[in-house]
Amino acid sequence: MKRMVICLFLGFLLSVLSPGSGLAQALRIGVLIPLSGKLAGFGEVSQKSFLMALEKINGSGGIGGRPLDLIIEDSASQASVGRKAMEKLITRDKVVAVAGGFSSSVTFEAASLAQQHRVPFLVTTASADKITEMGREYIFRLTTPVSEYERPLISFLERVAKPENVGVIYERGPFGAFGLKRLYKVRKKTGIRLVRKDAFEPGTLDFRPLLEDVKARNPELIYIISRMEEGALLLTQAAELGLKPKLFLGGTAAFTRLEMLDRAQLALEHVFCLSLWLPSAPYPGARHYAVKYAARYDTYPDYHGAQAYAAMEVLADALKRAAIPSPQGVRETLAQTDMDTVFGPVRFSAYEDKTRQNPHPALLGQWIEGDLETVWPRALASCPFVFPLPD
Repeated sequence: MKRMVICLFLGFLLSVLSPGSGLAQALRIGVLIPLSGKLAGFGEVSQKSFLMALEKINGSGGIGGRPLDLIIEDSASQASVGRKAMEKLITRDKVVAVAGGFSSSVTFEAASLAQQHRVPFLVTTASADKITEMGREYIFRLTTPVSEYERPLISFLERVAKPENVGVIYERGPFGAFGLKRLYKVRKKTGIRLVRKDAFEPGTLDFRPLLEDVKARNPELIYIISRMEEGALLLTQAAELGLKPKLFLGGTAAFTRLEMLDRAQLALEHVFCLSLWLPSAPYPGARHYAVKYAARYDTYPDYHGAQAYAAMEVLADALKRAAIPSPQGVRETLAQTDMDTVFGPVRFSAYEDKTRQNPHPALLGQWIEGDLETVWPRALASCPFVFPLPD
Protein backbone atom coordinates (compact mmCIF):
# COMPACT_ATOMS: atom_id res chain seq x y z
CA MET A 1 0.00 0.00 0.00
CA LYS A 2 2.78 2.45 0.93
CA ARG A 3 4.59 1.70 -2.32
CA MET A 4 1.37 2.40 -4.27
CA VAL A 5 0.90 5.74 -2.48
CA ILE A 6 4.51 6.70 -3.22
CA CYS A 7 4.12 5.71 -6.87
CA LEU A 8 0.90 7.68 -7.20
CA PHE A 9 2.56 10.72 -5.56
CA LEU A 10 5.56 10.49 -7.89
CA GLY A 11 3.21 10.16 -10.83
CA PHE A 12 1.40 13.30 -9.71
CA LEU A 13 4.67 15.23 -9.43
CA LEU A 14 5.75 14.14 -12.90
CA SER A 15 2.40 15.14 -14.34
CA VAL A 16 2.40 18.65 -12.89
CA LEU A 17 6.02 19.25 -13.83
CA SER A 18 5.79 17.91 -17.35
CA PRO A 19 5.40 20.19 -20.39
CA GLY A 20 1.78 20.98 -21.12
CA SER A 21 0.67 20.13 -17.60
CA GLY A 22 -0.55 23.69 -16.99
CA LEU A 23 2.04 24.35 -14.29
CA ALA A 24 5.13 25.85 -15.94
CA GLN A 25 8.54 25.02 -14.57
CA ALA A 26 10.60 27.94 -13.29
CA LEU A 27 13.79 28.97 -15.06
CA ARG A 28 16.62 29.10 -12.57
CA ILE A 29 19.14 31.95 -12.48
CA GLY A 30 22.02 31.92 -10.01
CA VAL A 31 23.21 35.00 -8.16
CA LEU A 32 26.68 35.22 -6.60
CA ILE A 33 27.04 38.18 -4.21
CA PRO A 34 28.65 38.88 -0.81
CA LEU A 35 26.06 38.69 1.96
CA SER A 36 28.67 38.34 4.70
CA GLY A 37 32.18 39.71 5.08
CA LYS A 38 33.55 43.16 4.28
CA LEU A 39 31.30 43.80 1.25
CA ALA A 40 28.06 42.56 2.79
CA GLY A 41 26.46 46.03 2.84
CA PHE A 42 26.84 46.40 -0.92
CA GLY A 43 25.69 42.82 -1.41
CA GLU A 44 22.51 43.59 0.52
CA VAL A 45 21.68 46.50 -1.81
CA SER A 46 22.22 44.18 -4.77
CA GLN A 47 20.09 41.40 -3.30
CA LYS A 48 17.17 43.76 -2.76
CA SER A 49 17.49 45.01 -6.33
CA PHE A 50 17.72 41.52 -7.82
CA LEU A 51 14.52 40.63 -5.99
CA MET A 52 12.76 43.84 -7.05
CA ALA A 53 13.54 43.08 -10.69
CA LEU A 54 12.45 39.45 -10.24
CA GLU A 55 9.13 40.64 -8.82
CA LYS A 56 8.54 42.88 -11.85
CA ILE A 57 9.51 40.22 -14.40
CA ASN A 58 7.38 37.48 -12.86
CA GLY A 59 4.53 39.91 -12.31
CA SER A 60 4.56 40.59 -16.05
CA GLY A 61 4.24 36.92 -16.97
CA GLY A 62 7.83 35.73 -16.60
CA ILE A 63 9.52 34.27 -19.68
CA GLY A 64 6.89 32.95 -22.06
CA GLY A 65 4.66 32.12 -19.12
CA ARG A 66 7.45 30.49 -17.13
CA PRO A 67 8.50 32.24 -13.90
CA LEU A 68 12.10 33.02 -13.04
CA ASP A 69 13.56 31.59 -9.85
CA LEU A 70 16.62 33.21 -8.27
CA ILE A 71 19.04 31.05 -6.29
CA ILE A 72 21.20 33.48 -4.32
CA GLU A 73 24.54 32.32 -2.93
CA ASP A 74 26.87 34.17 -0.57
CA SER A 75 30.47 34.55 -1.81
CA ALA A 76 31.54 36.02 1.59
CA SER A 77 34.17 38.02 -0.38
CA GLN A 78 36.39 34.92 -0.37
CA ALA A 79 37.65 33.23 -3.52
CA SER A 80 37.31 29.68 -2.14
CA VAL A 81 33.75 30.32 -0.92
CA GLY A 82 32.77 31.96 -4.19
CA ARG A 83 34.15 29.07 -6.21
CA LYS A 84 32.19 26.51 -4.17
CA ALA A 85 29.04 28.61 -4.48
CA MET A 86 29.45 28.83 -8.26
CA GLU A 87 30.00 25.07 -8.46
CA LYS A 88 26.79 24.46 -6.48
CA LEU A 89 24.79 26.78 -8.72
CA ILE A 90 26.02 25.04 -11.86
CA THR A 91 26.16 21.38 -10.90
CA ARG A 92 23.45 21.01 -8.26
CA ASP A 93 20.98 23.81 -8.99
CA LYS A 94 21.35 23.54 -12.79
CA VAL A 95 20.96 27.28 -13.41
CA VAL A 96 20.80 28.56 -16.98
CA ALA A 97 22.98 31.60 -16.13
CA VAL A 98 24.64 33.34 -13.20
CA ALA A 99 24.74 37.06 -12.37
CA GLY A 100 26.72 38.96 -9.74
CA GLY A 101 30.39 39.06 -8.87
CA PHE A 102 31.81 41.80 -6.61
CA SER A 103 35.41 41.29 -5.53
CA SER A 104 37.55 40.86 -8.64
CA SER A 105 39.63 38.06 -7.14
CA VAL A 106 36.51 36.12 -6.18
CA THR A 107 34.86 36.79 -9.52
CA PHE A 108 37.91 35.74 -11.53
CA GLU A 109 37.92 32.32 -9.84
CA ALA A 110 34.17 31.90 -10.24
CA ALA A 111 34.40 32.94 -13.90
CA SER A 112 36.95 30.24 -14.67
CA LEU A 113 34.51 27.64 -13.33
CA ALA A 114 31.58 29.10 -15.28
CA GLN A 115 33.66 28.98 -18.46
CA GLN A 116 34.74 25.39 -17.74
CA HIS A 117 31.10 24.28 -17.37
CA ARG A 118 29.92 26.49 -20.25
CA VAL A 119 27.37 28.45 -18.21
CA PRO A 120 26.97 32.20 -18.92
CA PHE A 121 28.20 34.47 -16.12
CA LEU A 122 27.03 38.11 -16.30
CA VAL A 123 29.45 40.04 -14.09
CA THR A 124 27.72 43.02 -12.52
CA THR A 125 30.32 44.74 -10.36
CA ALA A 126 33.85 43.24 -10.37
CA SER A 127 36.04 45.64 -12.33
CA ALA A 128 39.53 44.16 -12.86
CA ASP A 129 40.35 44.48 -16.56
CA LYS A 130 41.54 40.89 -16.86
CA ILE A 131 38.04 39.50 -16.26
CA THR A 132 37.07 40.30 -19.85
CA GLU A 133 40.57 40.00 -21.29
CA MET A 134 40.79 36.20 -21.18
CA GLY A 135 38.74 35.57 -24.31
CA ARG A 136 36.21 33.52 -22.33
CA GLU A 137 33.09 33.13 -24.45
CA TYR A 138 30.73 32.54 -21.50
CA ILE A 139 31.87 35.57 -19.46
CA PHE A 140 30.07 38.90 -20.00
CA ARG A 141 30.50 42.11 -18.01
CA LEU A 142 27.91 44.82 -17.47
CA THR A 143 30.01 47.36 -15.57
CA THR A 144 32.98 49.57 -16.37
CA PRO A 145 36.51 48.14 -16.23
CA VAL A 146 38.61 49.81 -13.56
CA SER A 147 41.00 51.28 -16.13
CA GLU A 148 38.12 53.41 -17.46
CA TYR A 149 36.69 54.71 -14.17
CA GLU A 150 38.42 58.09 -14.16
CA ARG A 151 37.83 59.09 -17.79
CA PRO A 152 34.97 61.56 -17.15
CA LEU A 153 36.83 63.14 -14.24
CA ILE A 154 40.00 63.54 -16.30
CA SER A 155 37.97 65.02 -19.14
CA PHE A 156 36.25 67.51 -16.81
CA LEU A 157 39.51 68.56 -15.17
CA GLU A 158 41.28 69.05 -18.51
CA ARG A 159 38.46 70.81 -20.35
CA VAL A 160 36.65 72.74 -17.61
CA ALA A 161 38.21 73.04 -14.15
CA LYS A 162 41.92 73.03 -15.16
CA PRO A 163 43.35 72.99 -11.59
CA GLU A 164 47.12 73.30 -11.35
CA ASN A 165 47.49 71.43 -8.07
CA VAL A 166 45.72 69.08 -5.68
CA GLY A 167 45.68 68.29 -2.00
CA VAL A 168 44.47 64.85 -0.94
CA ILE A 169 43.01 63.89 2.44
CA TYR A 170 42.74 60.14 2.88
CA GLU A 171 42.01 57.43 5.41
CA ARG A 172 45.14 55.60 6.49
CA GLY A 173 45.13 51.93 5.47
CA PRO A 174 44.10 49.80 2.46
CA PHE A 175 40.91 51.78 1.85
CA GLY A 176 42.80 55.03 1.45
CA ALA A 177 45.63 53.39 -0.47
CA PHE A 178 43.20 52.21 -3.13
CA GLY A 179 41.87 55.75 -3.53
CA LEU A 180 45.40 57.13 -3.79
CA LYS A 181 46.08 54.81 -6.72
CA ARG A 182 43.06 56.20 -8.51
CA LEU A 183 44.19 59.76 -7.84
CA TYR A 184 47.66 58.90 -9.14
CA LYS A 185 46.12 57.86 -12.47
CA VAL A 186 44.30 61.20 -12.68
CA ARG A 187 47.45 63.17 -11.87
CA LYS A 188 49.47 61.18 -14.40
CA LYS A 189 46.97 61.96 -17.15
CA THR A 190 46.42 65.61 -16.30
CA GLY A 191 49.80 66.71 -14.92
CA ILE A 192 48.23 68.17 -11.75
CA ARG A 193 50.85 68.74 -9.04
CA LEU A 194 50.39 67.22 -5.57
CA VAL A 195 50.93 69.90 -2.92
CA ARG A 196 49.42 68.20 0.15
CA LYS A 197 48.93 64.56 1.18
CA ASP A 198 47.34 64.17 4.62
CA ALA A 199 46.34 60.87 6.22
CA PHE A 200 43.91 60.43 9.10
CA GLU A 201 43.01 57.50 11.30
CA PRO A 202 39.57 55.89 10.92
CA GLY A 203 37.21 57.30 13.53
CA THR A 204 38.82 60.75 13.65
CA LEU A 205 36.39 63.41 14.87
CA ASP A 206 38.39 66.65 14.82
CA PHE A 207 39.95 67.49 11.45
CA ARG A 208 40.53 71.19 12.13
CA PRO A 209 44.33 71.04 12.68
CA LEU A 210 44.74 69.03 9.47
CA LEU A 211 42.44 71.36 7.55
CA GLU A 212 44.29 74.45 8.79
CA ASP A 213 47.49 73.02 7.28
CA VAL A 214 45.67 72.29 4.02
CA LYS A 215 44.26 75.82 3.95
CA ALA A 216 47.76 77.25 4.32
CA ARG A 217 48.81 75.58 1.05
CA ASN A 218 45.55 76.57 -0.68
CA PRO A 219 45.24 73.69 -3.19
CA GLU A 220 42.87 74.34 -6.08
CA LEU A 221 41.46 70.82 -5.93
CA ILE A 222 40.83 68.96 -2.67
CA TYR A 223 40.31 65.22 -3.11
CA ILE A 224 38.80 63.37 -0.14
CA ILE A 225 39.08 59.59 0.32
CA SER A 226 36.89 58.73 3.29
CA ARG A 227 33.88 56.86 4.54
CA MET A 228 30.55 58.47 5.36
CA GLU A 229 31.07 59.84 8.88
CA GLU A 230 34.58 61.19 8.35
CA GLY A 231 33.66 62.67 4.96
CA ALA A 232 30.74 64.62 6.43
CA LEU A 233 32.93 65.92 9.27
CA LEU A 234 35.67 66.96 6.84
CA LEU A 235 33.23 68.96 4.73
CA THR A 236 31.43 70.64 7.64
CA GLN A 237 34.67 71.56 9.45
CA ALA A 238 36.24 72.81 6.20
CA ALA A 239 33.22 75.10 5.75
CA GLU A 240 33.60 76.38 9.33
CA LEU A 241 37.25 77.24 8.62
CA GLY A 242 36.42 78.98 5.34
CA LEU A 243 38.38 76.50 3.24
CA LYS A 244 37.22 77.11 -0.35
CA PRO A 245 39.20 75.40 -3.11
CA LYS A 246 38.24 75.67 -6.79
CA LEU A 247 36.48 72.35 -6.29
CA PHE A 248 35.95 69.64 -3.69
CA LEU A 249 35.88 66.10 -5.00
CA GLY A 250 34.54 63.19 -2.97
CA GLY A 251 36.60 60.22 -4.10
CA THR A 252 34.43 57.40 -2.71
CA ALA A 253 30.89 56.09 -3.06
CA ALA A 254 30.00 57.62 0.34
CA PHE A 255 29.71 61.03 -1.32
CA THR A 256 26.96 59.78 -3.64
CA ARG A 257 24.65 58.63 -0.82
CA LEU A 258 21.65 60.57 0.44
CA GLU A 259 22.86 59.92 3.98
CA MET A 260 25.83 62.19 3.26
CA LEU A 261 23.42 65.06 2.63
CA ASP A 262 21.74 64.36 5.98
CA ARG A 263 25.11 64.55 7.73
CA ALA A 264 26.94 67.32 5.85
CA GLN A 265 23.89 69.39 4.83
CA LEU A 266 24.90 72.76 3.29
CA ALA A 267 28.60 71.84 3.34
CA LEU A 268 27.87 69.26 0.63
CA GLU A 269 26.58 71.89 -1.81
CA HIS A 270 28.55 71.93 -5.10
CA VAL A 271 30.79 69.00 -4.06
CA PHE A 272 31.64 66.76 -7.03
CA CYS A 273 31.79 62.96 -6.95
CA LEU A 274 32.52 60.17 -9.39
CA SER A 275 30.15 57.23 -9.77
CA LEU A 276 29.27 54.44 -12.18
CA TRP A 277 25.58 55.36 -11.95
CA LEU A 278 23.33 58.03 -10.49
CA PRO A 279 19.52 58.16 -10.17
CA SER A 280 19.63 61.41 -12.15
CA ALA A 281 21.29 59.75 -15.16
CA PRO A 282 19.06 59.92 -18.27
CA TYR A 283 18.54 56.16 -18.53
CA PRO A 284 15.03 54.73 -19.04
CA GLY A 285 13.54 53.73 -15.72
CA ALA A 286 16.56 54.81 -13.64
CA ARG A 287 14.77 57.40 -11.54
CA HIS A 288 11.63 55.26 -11.23
CA TYR A 289 13.73 52.34 -9.95
CA ALA A 290 15.52 54.60 -7.44
CA VAL A 291 12.25 56.10 -6.16
CA LYS A 292 10.62 52.68 -5.84
CA TYR A 293 13.66 51.34 -3.98
CA ALA A 294 13.64 54.36 -1.64
CA ALA A 295 9.93 53.96 -0.93
CA ARG A 296 10.47 50.33 0.01
CA TYR A 297 13.77 50.58 1.90
CA ASP A 298 13.85 54.24 3.04
CA THR A 299 17.13 55.02 1.26
CA TYR A 300 18.24 55.46 -2.34
CA PRO A 301 20.22 52.67 -4.01
CA ASP A 302 23.78 53.12 -5.22
CA TYR A 303 25.29 51.82 -8.44
CA HIS A 304 25.57 48.27 -7.05
CA GLY A 305 21.79 48.10 -6.90
CA ALA A 306 21.37 49.52 -10.41
CA GLN A 307 23.82 46.95 -11.75
CA ALA A 308 21.84 44.11 -10.15
CA TYR A 309 18.50 45.38 -11.43
CA ALA A 310 19.89 45.87 -14.93
CA ALA A 311 21.45 42.38 -14.91
CA MET A 312 17.99 40.91 -14.42
CA GLU A 313 16.62 43.06 -17.24
CA VAL A 314 19.39 41.79 -19.52
CA LEU A 315 19.03 38.11 -18.60
CA ALA A 316 15.25 38.24 -18.95
CA ASP A 317 15.66 39.77 -22.38
CA ALA A 318 18.20 37.10 -23.38
CA LEU A 319 15.91 34.30 -22.18
CA LYS A 320 12.95 35.71 -24.11
CA ARG A 321 15.02 35.69 -27.31
CA ALA A 322 16.61 32.27 -26.78
CA ALA A 323 15.26 29.47 -28.99
CA ILE A 324 15.94 27.07 -26.11
CA PRO A 325 16.27 28.44 -22.52
CA SER A 326 19.56 26.63 -21.93
CA PRO A 327 23.02 27.92 -20.97
CA GLN A 328 24.08 27.66 -24.62
CA GLY A 329 20.94 29.43 -25.81
CA VAL A 330 21.38 32.25 -23.27
CA ARG A 331 25.05 32.69 -24.20
CA GLU A 332 24.12 33.15 -27.86
CA THR A 333 21.40 35.72 -27.19
CA LEU A 334 23.46 37.57 -24.57
CA ALA A 335 26.12 38.15 -27.21
CA GLN A 336 23.48 39.85 -29.39
CA THR A 337 22.09 42.08 -26.61
CA ASP A 338 21.22 45.62 -27.66
CA MET A 339 18.94 47.26 -25.13
CA ASP A 340 18.49 50.08 -22.64
CA THR A 341 18.36 49.39 -18.90
CA VAL A 342 18.22 51.38 -15.67
CA PHE A 343 22.03 51.18 -15.67
CA GLY A 344 22.26 52.50 -19.23
CA PRO A 345 22.64 50.96 -22.69
CA VAL A 346 23.92 47.38 -22.79
CA ARG A 347 25.69 46.16 -25.92
CA PHE A 348 28.46 43.64 -25.38
CA SER A 349 31.39 44.20 -27.71
CA ALA A 350 35.09 43.61 -28.22
CA TYR A 351 37.56 46.48 -27.95
CA GLU A 352 41.20 46.82 -27.00
CA ASP A 353 41.95 43.46 -25.26
CA LYS A 354 38.40 42.93 -24.02
CA THR A 355 35.61 40.67 -25.23
CA ARG A 356 31.92 40.60 -24.28
CA GLN A 357 32.41 43.87 -22.41
CA ASN A 358 29.68 46.50 -22.10
CA PRO A 359 31.30 49.92 -22.81
CA HIS A 360 29.59 51.73 -19.94
CA PRO A 361 30.74 55.27 -19.01
CA ALA A 362 31.34 56.45 -15.48
CA LEU A 363 29.58 59.70 -14.47
CA LEU A 364 30.59 62.88 -12.68
CA GLY A 365 27.94 64.11 -10.29
CA GLN A 366 27.56 67.36 -8.36
CA TRP A 367 25.37 68.20 -5.40
CA ILE A 368 23.16 71.11 -6.49
CA GLU A 369 20.38 72.47 -4.25
CA GLY A 370 20.11 69.22 -2.34
CA ASP A 371 20.05 66.90 -5.37
CA LEU A 372 22.89 64.84 -6.81
CA GLU A 373 22.83 65.80 -10.47
CA THR A 374 24.69 64.16 -13.33
CA VAL A 375 26.84 66.94 -14.81
CA TRP A 376 29.45 65.19 -16.97
CA PRO A 377 29.79 63.92 -19.70
CA ARG A 378 27.64 66.66 -21.18
CA ALA A 379 25.65 64.19 -23.30
CA LEU A 380 24.41 62.45 -20.13
CA ALA A 381 23.99 65.53 -17.91
CA SER A 382 20.72 66.02 -16.04
CA CYS A 383 21.57 69.71 -15.57
CA PRO A 384 24.55 72.08 -16.14
CA PHE A 385 27.44 71.93 -13.66
CA VAL A 386 28.15 74.82 -11.31
CA PHE A 387 31.68 76.02 -11.96
CA PRO A 388 33.39 78.31 -11.09
CA LEU A 389 31.79 78.09 -7.70
CA PRO A 390 29.96 81.17 -6.37
CA ASP A 391 31.60 83.13 -3.55
